[in-house]
Amino acid sequence: MSHTKLILMRHGQSIYNLQNRFTGWTDVDLSEQGVREAKEAGALLKKHQLYPDICFTSWLKRAIHTANLALEVLEWEHIDMIRSYKLNERHYGAWQGRDKDEVKKEVGEDMFLAVRRGYDVAPPALREDDARVVWREKKYANMPHSLLPLCESLKMTKERVLPYYEEYIKSALQQQKSVLISAHGNSLRALVMHLEALSPQEVVTLEIPTGEIIVYHFNKEMKIVKKEVLIG
Repeated sequence: MSHTKLILMRHGQSIYNLQNRFTGWTDVDLSEQGVREAKEAGALLKKHQLYPDICFTSWLKRAIHTANLALEVLEWEHIDMIRSYKLNERHYGAWQGRDKDEVKKEVGEDMFLAVRRGYDVAPPALREDDARVVWREKKYANMPHSLLPLCESLKMTKERVLPYYEEYIKSALQQQKSVLISAHGNSLRALVMHLEALSPQEVVTLEIPTGEIIVYHFNKEMKIVKKEVLIG
């Protein structure tokens, strides 16, 4: 019996990942290693004969380029790609662009881990006059400022990811389409938390490495009947 598949793919290593910086909504590209990881993800999809009907991704180029590179290797570039800022990485507020070790030294290990791995602790917000505020970017310029965060916890990230999943992605799955999502560590953690009904305590240990692929198989009642983790 064939099942509908939801394929989750975290983008390859970004330039900021390489430099040990908080990235968030900063639109940096893939590193050389990230490009390799994206192509390896495509090879992994091919090896497991995973050919999605549709792809969803964020507005951030590291996720978009990962999807493009993976689909190129899969020789499956014709499918529709739907992009939404609602699948963006969580917004790391005033920590964006900063060295992680420096931030840890500054705020202490407990606060650092509470923000990074915890559920409802947000980093300090950006001030509205900060040059890093996203509504200064052309692609968000016409959006109401109320939709654009100055910082986010995982809980706040989940509050934008889940309605988008329910409205657009789940409806594709219900039409028996296999869906690929190329997104980010925390937007995917938020989604996995929902799919697997993880508690705020359980989500602390959930890590989705770059280049790893998670596949959920759904039956017609939209129940998960199988989960696979594919590693290159």
